[in-house]
Amino acid sequence: MKDLIFKNLTSADRKRRVISTSEVADSQGIRSIVRRHFVYMIKEAHAGRIQEPGSQVYVIKERNTRDKIESFFCRVKGHMYINNSEKLFLLYFSHSLKIKLAVIPENAEVGLNKGL
Repeated sequence: MKDLIFKNLTSADRKRRVISTSEVADSQGIRSIVRRHFVYMIKEAHAGRIQEPGSQVYVIKERNTRDKIESFFCRVKGHMYINNSEKLFLLYFSHSLKIKLAVIPENAEVGLNKGL
């Protein structure tokens, strides 16, 4: 059984976009929760102020053997320049991925939104 949520939000000035998905699935006694979050923001850049694009990566993995839960988190942040019709734009982005796996207790209530 799966439960999916998808959100696509754009700011009024259309310079910021947020895309978010969430998936909850129960299979073979394991509940998996996967969340993805993408944020994009665009600004006009000036040719004299160009800096070298850089990125940041964060990764965290945790394991709780007592509660039988594993989680993984990854985030990538950065920016890039885009040339379009003689104009230069700066695109900022942040991508996040969060995965949580847990054993479903035998006495748990039926339904994906219960428990975790």
